[in-house]
Amino acid sequence: MIDTAGVTNRLDGIGRLGVAFSGGVDSSVLLALATRALGADRVVAILGVSPSLAADERAAAHRVAGHIGVPVVEVTTHEGDRAAYRANGPDRCFHCKDELFTRITDEVVAAHRLDAVAYGENADDARRPDRPGARAAVSHRVLRPLADAGLDKAAVRAVAHDLGLPCADKPAAPCLASRIPHFADVTPEKLRQIERAEAALHRLGFTELRVRHHGEIARIELPAADLPRAVTDPVRGAIRDAVVAAGFRFAAVDLAGVQSGAFTLPLVRSAHA
Repeated sequence: MIDTAGVTNRLDGIGRLGVAFSGGVDSSVLLALATRALGADRVVAILGVSPSLAADERAAAHRVAGHIGVPVVEVTTHEGDRAAYRANGPDRCFHCKDELFTRITDEVVAAHRLDAVAYGENADDARRPDRPGARAAVSHRVLRPLADAGLDKAAVRAVAHDLGLPCADKPAAPCLASRIPHFADVTPEKLRQIERAEAALHRLGFTELRVRHHGEIARIELPAADLPRAVTDPVRGAIRDAVVAAGFRFAAVDLAGVQSGAFTLPLVRSAHA
């Protein structure tokens, strides 16, 4: 059992808490621990909804919150109206998180009488240079109990298993905009293409994947163990048909597999070299 007292201690004295919630393992663990510490009637899950959130992820988030026993408050975010977000520099996540936390502050805190807002950054993410969204959290005084308590990703997953959360083994699922190379505009059309292609690949039985948007080309990232199946008929043909139906002309399977921070990390590292 992982000691979660450090998280609980950081919530001490909070009357009502809002948790910025995605349904992923980090925010789900934070939501569950907050519910245990404060009670379900003093915690709300806040889900940002925009074209960058896949419909499957939205539905999954509601299921996890229902399992925990906490209501979900949906907040419509408009990061697509921000020129800096659409420009898609390495700081895109900052503008997205800043929009979310601004909406929470303006619309949710007073309506639900919240004393604080927290989000599920873990200790590993806190050390990564490609997480500019953390700056937005600091500027909005959003709490990060998991990171401050020293819980890294492995510890968070262990806690999720201890708590019996249905998302304990859920692969990371960054927003759809993360599939678009930096400095290529983020548009609703591209996000729809990515969502359609990824949903179709999920239906083919692939659980962890990314469809990277390179104009007419969909570059598909899969775990190494899935590559043989992906390039063997009839699945190979089904993948191509799904990608073409989503609006791409070509389908390419990347032999490097799934790559976290594929677009952002190289730019951030070169900037600090």
